[in-house]
Amino acid sequence: MLLELDSIQKHFGGVTALEYGTMRVDAGEVHALVGENGAGKSTLMKIVSGMIEHDRGVMRWRNKEVKFHRPADAHAIGVAMVHQESLLVPHLTVAENIFLGREPMQGPFVDQRRIVLEASALIEEHHFPLDPESRVDKLSPAKKQLIEICRALHSASSLIIFDEPTSSLSESETNEVFNIVKALSARGIGIIYITHRLDELQGLADRITILRDGRTVHTDVLANVDTEQIVHHMVGREISHIYTRQSLNPGRELLKVDLPNVHFSVRAGEIVGVAGLMGAGRTELCQTIFGITPVEKGSIEIAGEIVQIKSPRDAVNAGIALITEDRQKTGLALELPLKVNVTLANTDAVCKLGFLQNDMENEVAEYSRKRLQIRTATIEQTAGRLSGGNQQKIVIAKWLFRNAQLLLFDEPTRGIDVGAKAEVFSLMDELAKEGKGIVMVSSELPELLQVADRILVMRDGKIAAELPRKTTQQEVMHHAVVER
Repeated sequence: MLLELDSIQKHFGGVTALEYGTMRVDAGEVHALVGENGAGKSTLMKIVSGMIEHDRGVMRWRNKEVKFHRPADAHAIGVAMVHQESLLVPHLTVAENIFLGREPMQGPFVDQRRIVLEASALIEEHHFPLDPESRVDKLSPAKKQLIEICRALHSASSLIIFDEPTSSLSESETNEVFNIVKALSARGIGIIYITHRLDELQGLADRITILRDGRTVHTDVLANVDTEQIVHHMVGREISHIYTRQSLNPGRELLKVDLPNVHFSVRAGEIVGVAGLMGAGRTELCQTIFGITPVEKGSIEIAGEIVQIKSPRDAVNAGIALITEDRQKTGLALELPLKVNVTLANTDAVCKLGFLQNDMENEVAEYSRKRLQIRTATIEQTAGRLSGGNQQKIVIAKWLFRNAQLLLFDEPTRGIDVGAKAEVFSLMDELAKEGKGIVMVSSELPELLQVADRILVMRDGKIAAELPRKTTQQEVMHHAVVER
């Protein structure tokens, strides 16, 4: 036995994050940990990795009771965690982040040459598309995730916790992560693998532990449970046809994009999907429409009128919203309460004579919390304390309060469990029925095929194809990788 968690509890103020966390991991085992957002998975793993201390219960390491007070305690015995949300230092290089806190020294100075050489060898070994001397703040969320994996590979010798490691990776990068996990377990390293992509688990994990509402509700050999049983334990109810959506008759044209190599439109009541491999230009397209990258050539029309969008402020004033793929960095003010985040894009609506009206702000926040089923005990809770799924709902709530007419969803279900996905897609359908236009960028092709009315396939910054909803994953991938 490598790690044993027995009745672990954790409270944050009056909120119970973990009531009964119990699991066991053996050396050389890949142990899947699943549950809805807010079920307590990340809290339990932060305890194991030394980021926070548990209040009650017992943690045993190799049959000896332990309690970590800081991450260094966990690192000292060979425990590392690959975090879902980047914890990297943005102004440092890839190599410097991989060795952060464990820098090789040459006398009194950090050996920069050795850092770059060893980082290069690690990156090359796993075929990751990373430049060791690039600054992290210039990289995509997917590449930041690869750096987190490199950090863990460099430091861990006994147990590695993977928290949604493939949520922002391409198919080839995902397969490389699977190969890494299998190789590590073959060396006797224990793996705890957190994921919402349940189809990943077959052929990868040996056992599974399922959390619901802060409690361990089921543990078993993975081969003994199928996907439907896992989902039932996760949500306490049956979920079927999660992505089923009926197409609407589209209304007037809300958006028309006429840029070099990119021409398309979005009508009221329509969900237009955008597919493509990482680096194909999907996120960049959203950023251009939202004014983060101003238009140099071509035009953008909103409701039949050409608009000059030179900044996000121009886009917001034109009725455009962007739900970014990196909610923590660009979607939320993590240290501010839920209620502030919800009204942040439309503060004038909760002010009178220039003064904030707390009762109005509270009313808006409570309405949003109930409508989107944001799981928190109070609207005063800071956004950074909530689970990834609840954080995503707050970002959506912010733009709904702004009453945007065109919503750009960039990877809206990244790191979200099956129950929360159903809620997000139901909300998107509701918005479409209200006459709003939606652009949905996603790496999850089954989601696009079930939700989008039609799909734009991007490749090398161009629209390579426009496909109907009744297309196939194979057809989408063909256009994504094959030059016409």
